[in-house]
Amino acid sequence: MKGLRRKPTDAELAILTVLWSRGPSTVRQIAEHMGREAGYTTILKLLQIMTEKRLVVRDEGARTHIYAAAYTQDQTQRQLVTDLLERAFNGSAATLVLQALAATKTSPEELAEIRKLLRDTGAAGNDDSKPGGSR
Repeated sequence: MKGLRRKPTDAELAILTVLWSRGPSTVRQIAEHMGREAGYTTILKLLQIMTEKRLVVRDEGARTHIYAAAYTQDQTQRQLVTDLLERAFNGSAATLVLQALAATKTSPEELAEIRKLLRDTGAAGNDDSKPGGSR
């Protein structure tokens, strides 16, 4: 399906991270924010590809083009997690969460946030909605 957006590569995610933190930016601003390790022409080429993939939008109104992320960080993270969930965990959110918790040290603050999310999701799951909620 031609209308579906594709997943960003690692290099594209680095550019998206800049756009999420800075907001709409020129190629030069992105290159400077990334520390010039990635050159201007490399970033320009990546942004052109990202425009074709519908990961960014380009404002051509000014002399210098301004690029912005087409999707929020949250939307992109959810897309990536959903893809990973299906490909690597056979759709099991529980397995994904258990592996994520086992793979790294989790701070007490993060664990408290996870517990709160589980309580909130559990409370929402007590209605007639499908198992696992709509998240």
